[in-house]
Amino acid sequence: MERILQVLALEPTTQVLGQEPIVPFAILLVVILVVPILFERLKLPGLVGLVLSGLVLGPSGWDLFQNKSSIINLLADIGLVYLMFVAGLEVEIAQWRRQKQRALGFACLSFGISFLLGILVGRIFHLNLQHSILLGSLFASHTLLAYPLLSRLGVVSNEAVTTTIAATAFTDIGALIVLVGCVAISQIKIFSLTTLLALLGELIIYSVVIVVGLDWLGKEFFRRSGDDEGNKFLFVVLTLFLAVMGAQLIGVEKIFGAFLAGLAVNDVVGEGPVKEKIVFIGSVLFIPIFFVNLGLLIDLPTLFNNLLIFRLTSLILISLIASKFIAAWLAKFIYRYSWQEMLTMWSLSIPQVGTTLAATFVGYRAGLLSPELLSSFIILMLVTSILGPLITSRTAVTLTPQAITTTATTDLPQQQSEAPRTQTFTIVVPIYNPHTQQHLVEMAALLARQTKGKIIPLAIAPAASQMDAPQLELSVQRSERLLTKAIYHSQAFGIEAEPLLRIDDAFASGISRAAREQKADLIVMGWGKRTGLRARLFGNVIDGVLWAAHCPVAVTRLVDSPQKIQRILVPLENLITPSLQPVQFAQMLAEANQAQVTVLNVCDRRTSSSKIAARRSHLSQLVGKLSTANPPEIQILAHENTAQAILQATRLYDLVVLPFIRNHTNPGGLAISDLTTQLARQITCSIIVFGEPQNTPPNITTQISSSQYPSLEDAGWKKGVGSRE
Repeated sequence: MERILQVLALEPTTQVLGQEPIVPFAILLVVILVVPILFERLKLPGLVGLVLSGLVLGPSGWDLFQNKSSIINLLADIGLVYLMFVAGLEVEIAQWRRQKQRALGFACLSFGISFLLGILVGRIFHLNLQHSILLGSLFASHTLLAYPLLSRLGVVSNEAVTTTIAATAFTDIGALIVLVGCVAISQIKIFSLTTLLALLGELIIYSVVIVVGLDWLGKEFFRRSGDDEGNKFLFVVLTLFLAVMGAQLIGVEKIFGAFLAGLAVNDVVGEGPVKEKIVFIGSVLFIPIFFVNLGLLIDLPTLFNNLLIFRLTSLILISLIASKFIAAWLAKFIYRYSWQEMLTMWSLSIPQVGTTLAATFVGYRAGLLSPELLSSFIILMLVTSILGPLITSRTAVTLTPQAITTTATTDLPQQQSEAPRTQTFTIVVPIYNPHTQQHLVEMAALLARQTKGKIIPLAIAPAASQMDAPQLELSVQRSERLLTKAIYHSQAFGIEAEPLLRIDDAFASGISRAAREQKADLIVMGWGKRTGLRARLFGNVIDGVLWAAHCPVAVTRLVDSPQKIQRILVPLENLITPSLQPVQFAQMLAEANQAQVTVLNVCDRRTSSSKIAARRSHLSQLVGKLSTANPPEIQILAHENTAQAILQATRLYDLVVLPFIRNHTNPGGLAISDLTTQLARQITCSIIVFGEPQNTPPNITTQISSSQYPSLEDAGWKKGVGSRE
């Protein structure tokens, strides 16, 4: 520390940063931590703030960083590779398979029209043909920056939206192939048809080896590695850098290899804790540094003094927006979409962030793009990343009524005459904390009494290398004391309790395995802390159980005895493919306690009164399918901030049941916090976060036979019914 202070006092700032690599890294961490939060509060994308931070801290601003800094360039290169890897990893393979024909059609329109207009712009500014083709390819791709907004509004299942999402893979691959070809041709001294065919052959062989080979290798490794998430994480990161090394060996741009690696392990990783950790590492560290580095490359004095940049940027922006509009307009007539769907497709294809910026950066370093073009595309990113989501927020709201009437009604559990219940309704209650154990067992006992079921108090003793180890003996004794206390609490409710002591290597896997072995219908567990870097990187017990459990999981944070709960609030964010399990769970608890349930949905503040009435009617029909004696109340609130509206409503209730919504990172690489996480930090009353089985098919409600699952009156809800959000 003393040496740093001495250097700061005696030498210029740029020399300090060159001699003390830890200083610029610390400053970068502060920027990454603070700036996105400030810009998101201003309703602006966090990545805009990161680019502007690089501009302020770079040669055009305070000159704290130099764009030739070795440490920043290294971290930015990793961020560039990680950005494209995440883009491939986030491709919706299932949607792509379902919508591949329409997606390919819209992708051809979007890519082709944008590509031709880009070439035209290049020729207008007297670029040679090769540079103009590269410019056209930069127009062609798009980034789904508004995906979290679509998910929150519940319109992801709309056909026009899924077509646009699936088309992203085609446009990204097309843009990357053109980039690879342009860069490779620029490095060939003597160009001929033979060299072009050889390059295409190498590219095809490399692509097949990466996509097919890594997919097979990943499935084998994941099958053999069991539950070791650390090894799985390291394997996926290793495949990324092996693909990048392979691309460099054959003279292909590394971002192409990174994107293919993401596609290759997409099916292998799936939606789970391994993917969450991979995306987390890139989203909070490497990818933001890449955006900061882009800001360092902007030469602000030249930008203001060069009229050519303003003309070029204006023409690029107008051409891009026009080309995307024409493509969406043609898709409207070909596939018979409505005007609202057409405008939504247009707005979704406007943002140019992930693939566009990565390809622009590579083209600039390869000498194919001038500094003026680089600055123009960075400005293009800033404008489109604000304009696209803004238009989407206006147009996607109008999709909701149509989607509600066409899709939601087909995804509901139907109450039919069902076979008698043959298995006792079983609730597994993991216990560890003696201070929260009583309320936890009381909650399970109330539910078991209502369903005429039983509870299984479960204690996990951490395994040791030797079964006669003293620490294992102490752990077993502690677990036995907890189980004895759990039996005492359950007897007060007249509920059968079957205590279970399990010795396992990990708490999460022990709980999920025991629940499966006991054929549990529900897991009721206590709230755990999710703070600190270690918890975010390696997860905690709740994360592991929510990802792995075969049955619903109720994670409880009770501030008082569950017997005192009289008013229960269930916010339903998504009315397109709603899961009724949280409502069914709340209703079952309410009947056990003679309480009242309120189902709340928050819509956009601009929603008309007629649409609000339609929402209320639709929600009443959904809840009416439960056929309960005391149906829940229905509330529809129009508010500009969903989280704030729900937070204000919770002040009147004893318990809030929140659905567990898994985080989704937008393909731009910056993490998006889900609504459940945001609310759980601020709600002061009791909370239950209700998670559903990870691998439940989205339309399982139309496939379940009546003989497989108990009725609502017998067991409380159908196990596995409802779509996973």
